[in-house]
Amino acid sequence: MRHRVAHRKLGRVTSHRISMLRNQATALLRHEHLETTVPKAKELRPFVERLITVAKRGLADGAANARELNARRLVMVDLQDREVVTKLFDTLAPRFADRKGGYTRLLRLGFRRGDSAEIAQVELLGSEFDPKAKTEGDKGEEKPKPKGVGGRLRAAADRLRGTKKGDEESKKVQSKPSKGVSRKTTTPRKAGGS
Repeated sequence: MRHRVAHRKLGRVTSHRISMLRNQATALLRHEHLETTVPKAKELRPFVERLITVAKRGLADGAANARELNARRLVMVDLQDREVVTKLFDTLAPRFADRKGGYTRLLRLGFRRGDSAEIAQVELLGSEFDPKAKTEGDKGEEKPKPKGVGGRLRAAADRLRGTKKGDEESKKVQSKPSKGVSRKTTTPRKAGGS
């Protein structure tokens, strides 16, 4: 029985588990969403929410003071990336200033194909990440996907050759014979029968 046992071990020794949670927390705070398995996501939520709460407490008085410095140092124990810590204190903690907790959302996505592990997306509230939404740079250049196996093979061969669609059209134009010249080739036949 597991009475009064608080956390999951996730099949890892303590140092590996803590390192994994720190890395996932850094990625979640940087990108504001993360896909992982459900047990890892359930362990990640309180870890990240504690960091956000510490950051909120540090910013509670308003002006930069010793309390904020202490909070930054406490957060830096778990997050080694200064950019992520800066983002946490400058944008994320003020976003959740009026909230008393529950800064993350866990969405179950289905099952992973290789090992049938249940996958979940953890996201910070207020980010509402949409994976199907196009970024600003992708709007201008949209290539149609090749259909079927043959289309994918042709596209892969073109990538290997380094040719593009415009190059292919210019090669076709150059390879066509002109109307006035006949390009018939003849090969001499052997005399004699078989």
